[in-house]
Amino acid sequence: MSMDPAVTNPDHYRVVFENEHVRVLRYHDEPGERTTAHEHPDSVMYTLSAFRRRLVSGDQEREVEMVAGMTGWLPAQRHMGENIGDTPTDVLFVELKHAGAAAVDPGSGSAGSGADSNAGGDGADQPLGPG
Repeated sequence: MSMDPAVTNPDHYRVVFENEHVRVLRYHDEPGERTTAHEHPDSVMYTLSAFRRRLVSGDQEREVEMVAGMTGWLPAQRHMGENIGDTPTDVLFVELKHAGAAAVDPGSGSAGSGADSNAGGDGADQPLGPG
């Protein structure tokens, strides 16, 4: 079964560009909407809107709040999410296709637990994806 978000959650993820190096996804949801479990390779995320989400990866659950215009690094991960805010979520993902991309560990659901961002804040120990 594919864990590609464009396949598992086609109402939320849309491929807007793809070549041999990257794939760019546009993500959109409304308050109260959820995604099913899916995987992301190493990616860069750019938030087009401010939003609040609950992310679940394995037995870990966390809530994240993002501002519009934030750019952040996302290590490869498997998760599902829910829009718990009052606003739609709009995000662009640039997924890397390089040969050195970390594979998702099926046991842990993640290739790494950290995330880096050039936008500051204390999200260094949280996955940043919208869900």
